[in-house]
Amino acid sequence: MNHDQESPAVVDLGEAVRMFHRLVPPDVLHAQKPPTLSTVFTPWVVVWLMIYQRLTCNATMAAAVGELARLSADVLPDNKRAREKSFSANTGGFSRARDRLPVEMAQRAADEVSAALIAKSPPSVKGRNAFLVDGSTLSLAPTDALRKTYPPARNQHGESHWPILHLVAAHELSSGVTVRPEVGAMYGPAAIGEVPLSAGLMPRLPVGSVLIADRNFGVFAFAWLANQAGHDFVLRLTEKRFRSMVRQGKAQGKDQWELTWQPNRWERKSNPQWPADATLRVWLHEVRISEKLTLWLVSRLPDEGCELAAIYGQRQNIETDLRDLKRTLRLEEMRGRSTEMVAKELASATVAYNMANLIRRMAAARVEIAPRRLSFNRVWSLVKVLLLESLDTTDPAKIQERIDLVLRMSGQCKLANRPGRHYPREVIARRRKFPLRPRKRGLKSRK
Repeated sequence: MNHDQESPAVVDLGEAVRMFHRLVPPDVLHAQKPPTLSTVFTPWVVVWLMIYQRLTCNATMAAAVGELARLSADVLPDNKRAREKSFSANTGGFSRARDRLPVEMAQRAADEVSAALIAKSPPSVKGRNAFLVDGSTLSLAPTDALRKTYPPARNQHGESHWPILHLVAAHELSSGVTVRPEVGAMYGPAAIGEVPLSAGLMPRLPVGSVLIADRNFGVFAFAWLANQAGHDFVLRLTEKRFRSMVRQGKAQGKDQWELTWQPNRWERKSNPQWPADATLRVWLHEVRISEKLTLWLVSRLPDEGCELAAIYGQRQNIETDLRDLKRTLRLEEMRGRSTEMVAKELASATVAYNMANLIRRMAAARVEIAPRRLSFNRVWSLVKVLLLESLDTTDPAKIQERIDLVLRMSGQCKLANRPGRHYPREVIARRRKFPLRPRKRGLKSRK
């Protein structure tokens, strides 16, 4: 696929389905598994309908089949049923087609879209792409298959009901484009941490990227994986780890040290595949932000501490990015009941997020502000209503008119700027739907 031919910065992309058609031509997917002549639910059609379900508020399969009737002839297969649109309104065919779709096809579609959009993203740090890396979890449908792959959490009272999926995501710093997350088990004998999960994520990023992550990733293992993949990093450290590393470093000025970073014996034991000379040349920085906040940073970039602190200060953007992905697109309401279907839905959600985010980027460019200054939720609502649910015309002029309307209205969805407000993280307990009444001891049950 030639990414130079795809230009997400232009305005005349057409409706969302045509956008996806440009980013992932049907030939890209059909080359892996050519459909038969009479097939309506080709791999491309199935992938698009799954994306449509995520774009339209986790729509049902019945709604997706209804969307099939509105697809234009240039994206449908060239056969009699498709030309006459004589396919059934029942959902059984689509359901079976979703099951038959290989996981690799849905994932390739997600990777193609991400790569195309990242290639057009402006550089963020020193002429290079930068990515915010963080981990999160998702609750899945309570099926035996998913409980086996993604065991529920346990405590002193026993096992929970919901399978928990552990994921690590990476979002491009300037544009917000996300790559397909890497997933694994959060609990159980096959549980995997955020750092090992990130190993599968790094090959999806452009070589030479800069990775920005918090203290959970501020360890030698993550830095080594990033370096081996051809990336640099800006990582936050815990104070204890920072003080230990400073004692081995060489001062290079005020609050800056140079260090040949080596793994400790516990890291060596956990990673016997590392070579004996596994070391990294890094710089340590102690940056005082305020009386209550000091950043302890490690980086491969030979920049001043204040510059690195400014770069790391943008890490909070991934918190809202993950919220948009999980809540706005309702990723925590995935209906998949098998490991394979969850993987397909996750790939489709990645494409849906990037397409909605693309509209936000285009609208932000019109009003000359950063994309994240526009509300993703409100932009997504406009895309859903004006580009998907109300697309009742095939006239290019009318379609372009609606695109312009979406971009103009999206440019007005600015987030309020309220300096001084602070919302610390806190756990909010779920309210019970019924009152708990204490039972008196010694009472006999009624007969």
